[in-house]
Amino acid sequence: MSSEKLTWNVDATGLRVAVVVARFNYEITSRLLAGALAALKQAGAADADIKVVHVPGAFELPVAAKALAASFDAVVALGAVVRGDTPHFDYVAGEAARGIQQASLETLKPIAFGVLTTETMQQALERAGGTSTKTDAGDLTLNKGFDAANTAIEMAHLLNGIRSKA
Repeated sequence: MSSEKLTWNVDATGLRVAVVVARFNYEITSRLLAGALAALKQAGAADADIKVVHVPGAFELPVAAKALAASFDAVVALGAVVRGDTPHFDYVAGEAARGIQQASLETLKPIAFGVLTTETMQQALERAGGTSTKTDAGDLTLNKGFDAANTAIEMAHLLNGIRSKA
């Protein structure tokens, strides 16, 4: 039995990555998108290897992510679901999570979950880079879009490594 270790790798050079972002709560999701794009650029992704697709809301993320996974090494799914006074939050957040996981499992492609599920808009803003205006993404150490893009890159390398060793 081999004990070869697959290591953490966030080098996006040569990877094709799609980012699917919900328009609903766009003041938050636009910051998540800026964070994801910043991560991809920092990791060496070429502009030609990045595709951004917008969907109406978080509920629509899974189907778009699954379609994109057919042509890309990894997908980053970004959205923001903020609790309101109705049970709508529970349905949308849960189904978005389930659908994204199902799409990833069915395609065997990494689809990083960058969907915020918060109680308030303030909490969502904090997880989308905070109130810092350093960049459109805010403070990248607080931006979950940045984290999701790095997760997508890492998982693309991990899965490619597993496939090449099989």
